[in-house]
Amino acid sequence: MTHHPESAASDAERLLAAYEALLERSTRMLAKAREEAWDALIEEESHYVLEVERLAREDQGLELEPAQRERKAGLLERILEQDMEVRRHLVARRDELGELIGNSRRKRDLERAYRNPSSGVIEARARFPEGSS
Repeated sequence: MTHHPESAASDAERLLAAYEALLERSTRMLAKAREEAWDALIEEESHYVLEVERLAREDQGLELEPAQRERKAGLLERILEQDMEVRRHLVARRDELGELIGNSRRKRDLERAYRNPSSGVIEARARFPEGSS
């Protein structure tokens, strides 16, 4: 694929602008994770995934100047750092939900055990009526 130098430069600038937009979305995702706004985070993340896929296609075969490569590397580093923090928040939330589910199951099991008369607990009055000595 042959490009004129001006076209290649503008393609590279468009690509870098797309990485900057991805960084902005990543920043919004991190803010949502810190706020524990999980639904909004999921919405942002669905757009993020689409942008990453589009960027991967656009990035193939595009030659960048050394300064542009450095700029792209800096953007990617910031995106990855934020992604790691978002993941830490998500793991903490997953663990929190797992604990809540475990507590809920234990509570349910206890309620079933003590509420259900056929749970193996023998009612003494039924086995030993009063005055039967």
